[in-house]
Amino acid sequence: MVTLVSRASLWLVLFLACFVAMVAAQDTAFSIQMGTCAVAALAALWFALRGARYDRIARGLPNAPPANTSLYDDEVIRWATIATVFWGMAGFLVGLTIALQLSFPQLNFEPWFNFGRMRPLHTSAVIFAFGGNALIATSFYVVQRTCRARLAFPGLARFVFWGYQLFIVLAATGYLLGVTQGKEYAEPEWYVDLWLTVVWVAYLVVFAFTIVRRSEPHIYVANWFYLSFIITVAMLHLVNNMAIPVSFLGARSISFFGGVQGAMVQWWYGHNAVGFFLTAGFLGMMYYFVPKQAQRPVYSYRLSIIHFWALIFLYIWAGPHHLHYTALPDWAQTLGMVFSVMLWMPSWGGMINGLMTLNGAWDKLRTDPILRMFVMSLAFYGMSTFEGPMMSVKSVNSLSHYTNWTIGHVHSGALGWNGMVTFGALYYMVPRLWGRAQLYSLRMVNWHFWTATLGIVFYAASMWVAGITQGLMWREYGADGYLVNSFADGVAAIHPMYVLRAFGGLLYLIGACVMTYNIWRTIAIGDQRDEKPLHNIDQNRDNDRPLGQHVAVPAE
Repeated sequence: MVTLVSRASLWLVLFLACFVAMVAAQDTAFSIQMGTCAVAALAALWFALRGARYDRIARGLPNAPPANTSLYDDEVIRWATIATVFWGMAGFLVGLTIALQLSFPQLNFEPWFNFGRMRPLHTSAVIFAFGGNALIATSFYVVQRTCRARLAFPGLARFVFWGYQLFIVLAATGYLLGVTQGKEYAEPEWYVDLWLTVVWVAYLVVFAFTIVRRSEPHIYVANWFYLSFIITVAMLHLVNNMAIPVSFLGARSISFFGGVQGAMVQWWYGHNAVGFFLTAGFLGMMYYFVPKQAQRPVYSYRLSIIHFWALIFLYIWAGPHHLHYTALPDWAQTLGMVFSVMLWMPSWGGMINGLMTLNGAWDKLRTDPILRMFVMSLAFYGMSTFEGPMMSVKSVNSLSHYTNWTIGHVHSGALGWNGMVTFGALYYMVPRLWGRAQLYSLRMVNWHFWTATLGIVFYAASMWVAGITQGLMWREYGADGYLVNSFADGVAAIHPMYVLRAFGGLLYLIGACVMTYNIWRTIAIGDQRDEKPLHNIDQNRDNDRPLGQHVAVPAE
C-alpha cells in the first residue's frame, strides 16, 4: 500500500508541476512541451491506480504476487522491440522526406516541415529512437541470458522504457516547434536533457545491478561493451549539455561553453556519441547475436577483450578531427587526427573477430539471410572504420570537409553497420520473445537484405561522388586567382546525385516495410508462410550454445 501511495503521489505531483508550468509558460513551445509532460504524468497515474490490486491491499498483502524468478523478464524487451520497429519506420520515412526536400526544394513546407526542422527530427529518430530502443531491447535481452539472472528492479526497467519514449516525443515535437540548442546530436533543450539524465541513470542502475546479481561468474564481453556505452554516454551528455536556462518557464537556454571551447566540447561529445552510442553499444549486439546465429563460439575471446580496451581508450580522443582548419589549436587538431588513425587497428580487429567467428559456417551464408545481414553489417563496420580515419587526415579532410562525402560516410556506417546488425538482432529475438518456432517468412528477410543493401549502395555511392565533386569545384581557381565556380554551380552539379540518394533511401525504406510486415505476422498471427525453404539449419528455439571458451549461456 505504501508503495502504491508513494508512486501515485509522485505522478500526481509531477502532473501538477507540469500543469502549472504549462499555464505559466513564457513561450508557446514550452507550454506545449509541458502539456505533453502533464498528459504523460496523468497517464502514468491512471495506470498505477488501474493496476492496483485493492483486494490484496485491503488484506495487507503486496499489490501483486511475487514474480516467477525462474524465467527471464522479457515483457519490457518486447515493448522495446516493437518501439524499435515503429521508430525505425518513422525515422526512415522522415529521412526520405528530407532527401526529397534537398532534391526538390518546393517540398519544404513552412514553418514546421522545412528541412531545418525536419533534419534534426530525422537524425534523432534514427539514432536515439530507433537505435536507442534497439540498444535497450538487446542489452536487457543479452544481460539476462549471459548472466543467468532476471532484470534487477523490474519496475525501474519499465520506467526506463516509458521514460525514454517520453524523451523521444519531447525531442521530436520540440524540433518541429523550433526548440533546439543547435548542437549536433544534442538538439533537445535543457528540460528535456534533465529528464533524459534521470532516465539514463535508471538505465545504468538496472543494467549494472543485473550484472551484480548474476549467477554466471564470468561477465561476457558483450556486457562490457553495453556497460561502457551506458556510462560514457552519460558522461558525454552531462558535460556537453551544461546550460543556463534563460527562464525556468521557457524553452531557451545559454550553453555553458562558447566559442572555440564550445566547439571542442561539442565535437568531443559528437564524435564519441558515434563512438559509444553507435559503435560500442552495437558491438555488444555483434558479440552476442553473430555467434548465436552462426552457432559458433567467438573466434577469439582474447581478441574481443583487446578490442574493447583499445577502442574505449582511443575513441575518446578523436573528436578534434571534426575541427580541422578552424580556430582550434593546431596541436589539438593533430591529436584528433593521430588517435583517429590509430582507431583503425582495434576497429578492424573487432571486424575480423566477428567475421572469423563464421569459421566452419560460411556455407550458411547461402541459405541464412539473417546471418547474411550480420556479415554485411560487419563489412560496413570495417569499411566505415577505415574511411573515417582516412577522412581525418588533414590533406584528405581539406577536400572532404563540409561536403556530402561526410554524409555518405556517416550513412554507410549508420545504414550498413547499425541498421543491418539491428535488423539481424530483431529477426533473431522476435520468434524467441513471442514463443514462435521461427519467423513468418525467411524469404522476406532475403528480400529485405537485398533492398536494404542496394539502397545503401545507391545512397553512399551518390554521396561520395557528390562530395568529391563539391570539394573539387570549391577549390578550383582561374588564372586571375578567383574561384571558377559559385556555390550555386556546385548545388546544380550535384542535383542528380541528390535524386539518386533519395532513390537509395526509398529502397531502404521499402526493405524496412517488408521487415515490419514480417515481424507483425510473426507476433500477431504466429503462422509461417508456405514457401520453399531457404535453408537447412536448425531454427528451434533451443539452439543456444556457449559463446566462448569460458562462457556458458543458458538455453532460452
